[in-house]
Amino acid sequence: MPKLDICLFSNCLVNSPKLFDLLSNSNEINQVLILGDRNSHENLPKNFIINEDISSFYNSADLNRIINKCKSEFVLFVLSESKIDLSENSLKRLLRIAESSNSVFLYSDYIEKKGEQFSVHKLIDYQVGSIRDDFDFGKIILFKKNELKNNIVVNNYRYAAFYDLRLRIAEQYSLTRIPEALYTHEETDLRKSGEKQFDYVDPKNRDVQLEMEKAATEHLQRINALISPGKEISVFSDEFPVTASVIIPVKNRVKTISNAIDSALSQKTRFQFNIIVVDNHSTDGTREILENYSTQNDKVILVVPDSKSLNIGGCWNLAVEHKACGKFAVQLDSDDMYSSNDTLAQIVDIFEKEKCAMVIGSYTMTDFNLEVLPPGLIDHKEWTPENGMNNALRINGLGAPRSFYTPIIRSIGFPNTSYGEDYAVALAISREYKVGRIYNSIYNCRRWEGNTDSDLSIEKVNENNFYKDKIRTFEILARQKMNKK
Repeated sequence: MPKLDICLFSNCLVNSPKLFDLLSNSNEINQVLILGDRNSHENLPKNFIINEDISSFYNSADLNRIINKCKSEFVLFVLSESKIDLSENSLKRLLRIAESSNSVFLYSDYIEKKGEQFSVHKLIDYQVGSIRDDFDFGKIILFKKNELKNNIVVNNYRYAAFYDLRLRIAEQYSLTRIPEALYTHEETDLRKSGEKQFDYVDPKNRDVQLEMEKAATEHLQRINALISPGKEISVFSDEFPVTASVIIPVKNRVKTISNAIDSALSQKTRFQFNIIVVDNHSTDGTREILENYSTQNDKVILVVPDSKSLNIGGCWNLAVEHKACGKFAVQLDSDDMYSSNDTLAQIVDIFEKEKCAMVIGSYTMTDFNLEVLPPGLIDHKEWTPENGMNNALRINGLGAPRSFYTPIIRSIGFPNTSYGEDYAVALAISREYKVGRIYNSIYNCRRWEGNTDSDLSIEKVNENNFYKDKIRTFEILARQKMNKK
């Protein structure tokens, strides 16, 4: 008896004639559940069942109907509406591994077609910290049907039902990645990686994000990793040379570093501040610019590491441990600029009013010439005082600029990386301390061809995502340990 039901969108079947032939003739398949339009199909095999009342894998009502219609031991979800090519051997491979390893949730690498180019799209292994809702499982997932039925919950989600389902399965089982390219997918989203990373903060996706937050929060509660808002700083120390230090790690930014420093020097404050620039051995003329600034302005302090093994996090550690560092350490990336002359004043005001250990601002996406780029303002309003410290585990970023009460950041320290270092310390701080927010734009994040993340390879995207998931894993384990006390 066939062991497999397949669920896929009507458009995928229309776009994939080879897949249609496979599904029509395979001995492995019991039934094919087609989601969507009946008018696109004629003379279908008897085991092809059109479900015009089902349009999505992501809302609770549709997902429940899909699962209840499945009759076989295994169920294959095809999540894309674009062209998919899948072979009989790949189906057999999926089923063999599922049966021999007793896996209940399997996904695999695949071949990606972009235009006329083909490349292997590798995925990454799932771990405890892989709770972000945009984790990439590819376009095809194989489930054991009983675990689908056992973990589907009637919760009236419009968008987060599938996310909730996989979190519940992951609480009980390993989600198994097969590091083999078992199918081909034709990609229709041809944007660069740097253009996709802010999709989730688009205001039109706000309702989606609220549902995802609810599912993630309930997951953290079930695994004993949910925490309450952190404590305030009772008394800020005054044993610092200045109130605030702007921290700028830099390497080879001759085109942008002057703009960054000038935006910091333009700050109007009632308190003393300085600018600590850590030049990580620039070779393009940046050092000479910095030496000129530090010679002409006492506010600018140039630090050159002895070591050549430091990344951005290591440069931050050097800056905050410096004897000139102020009470509050405030981020300014060497590509970017403060958007007004009261940015520092607003940040320090929040520290003092809310007695928090960290303040996170909001920023505007611009091009090199400060023309606004979509989506414009990035305010991360998904952060709330009541649940921001939990929802932070679900999302990839928290906002900018990030500012720290120096004794706290000295005690925690940055990991010596150039990606995710700020996210790691933000999670650690939010575990114990109150975090303040500024929701109006105080910072310009400039996107240009010199950005290190403007167009990343899939290998680099995977490396970054795996590392951030590992950060989340460490943080979840720390929160579980804290909750056991």
